[in-house]
Amino acid sequence: MKHDNLESGRDALPLTAHDVDLDRVWMNVAAEIWPEPIGAIERSARRLLGSPGLARALVTTPSLVLSWLLASVALLVAGVVATQTTGEPWIALLLPALAGVGVAYAYGPGIDPAFELGQTMAVSTRMVLLTRVCAVFGLNALLGLLATLFAPGIAGLTLGWLLPMAMIAALGLAAATSARSATTGVGVALAVWGLIVLGSAYGTRDLATAVQSDALLPLYALGTLLCGALTLFMTNGNRWNRGFLWS
Repeated sequence: MKHDNLESGRDALPLTAHDVDLDRVWMNVAAEIWPEPIGAIERSARRLLGSPGLARALVTTPSLVLSWLLASVALLVAGVVATQTTGEPWIALLLPALAGVGVAYAYGPGIDPAFELGQTMAVSTRMVLLTRVCAVFGLNALLGLLATLFAPGIAGLTLGWLLPMAMIAALGLAAATSARSATTGVGVALAVWGLIVLGSAYGTRDLATAVQSDALLPLYALGTLLCGALTLFMTNGNRWNRGFLWS
């Protein structure tokens, strides 16, 4: 009798899996993505990208929604005030961290309703990701350039933060895609940037060394290339899909 119960239990497992209505699941996911009317930004993105699905994925990027952008602007305003008050280049120090967080959250699983829908789109998930990343990084760079206009004391650092910003953003994305967790990417990006700032300031007590030292530029460039290569590897076709299915 016990053996019969075990056998019936084994038979019940596949039935439970087959009872899942996947069509209804995808309809619910799609219902979260497509109900909003198409705005002017999305129409422009459609014309530029040539893909309605890619345009919708872009405008639903977590780190490009209005609330996130307002928080980013508020943080940069605080950085401008701190820079003018203390003389330290807080804008240049904040921008790499801000980009690292924003790019990591462009990855999406668990925080972005468009992520699951993207698995069924004709456009590759890598293309969706890279489009989002370029948009997030470009917007953060634009905000940084605008912020430096209000902090003339760091005019010489206008471009000094771009390379470390690219490296930390690439690091956050590489960590997020490798761990399949946007939160992990954020943690790694912030931790590494904090160590770089504190480590470069050791002995000199000058936090600006992280964005002023020419000796660090080759390391930033190398780190950007390595993290970019790791992201491309981790989002390569079957590896990406298999990782998503088992995550």
